[in-house]
Amino acid sequence: MKVILYMAMTVNGYIATERDETPWSDETWESYYKIISSRGNMIIGRKTYEMIRESDELEKLGNPLTVVLTAKPQESDQKVFCVNTPQEAVELMNKKGFQEVVIGGGSSTNAAFLKERLIDEIILDVEPLVFGRGVSLFSNIDSNLKLELLGSKKVATNVIQLHYKVK
Repeated sequence: MKVILYMAMTVNGYIATERDETPWSDETWESYYKIISSRGNMIIGRKTYEMIRESDELEKLGNPLTVVLTAKPQESDQKVFCVNTPQEAVELMNKKGFQEVVIGGGSSTNAAFLKERLIDEIILDVEPLVFGRGVSLFSNIDSNLKLELLGSKKVATNVIQLHYKVK
């Protein structure tokens, strides 16, 4: 199974403002919806899940099978499952028969998958923004990672998408 980390970020590496705002372009949001809905799944952290659920984004995403990485597992239902570890998330998605899974944030979830060396590819939509402070792509990591550029494309007039393979 291929594990893909997909995130939008500023040119200085932030995935959200200090207040968890994500002022991305419509094209970036469309790209996010397309990637999630085409895979039919996503793995996200609790905080990201709560924000998506509160704003009714799950429907826009095609109601994907959602795995929430959280230290405080809650009851799961048919489309949303809570797990404690990245390994549990991958095992669950594997049991559900997915060939590719998408990690959709946030910073701690991204870092947990990186730490466990479970990320196969990284897709980044780079927005023409700089936040003085914010939420970094990976929180508190102590690892290094080498990447190979698989491709790049223009998502919008001022947005570029970078696609990397983890070496």
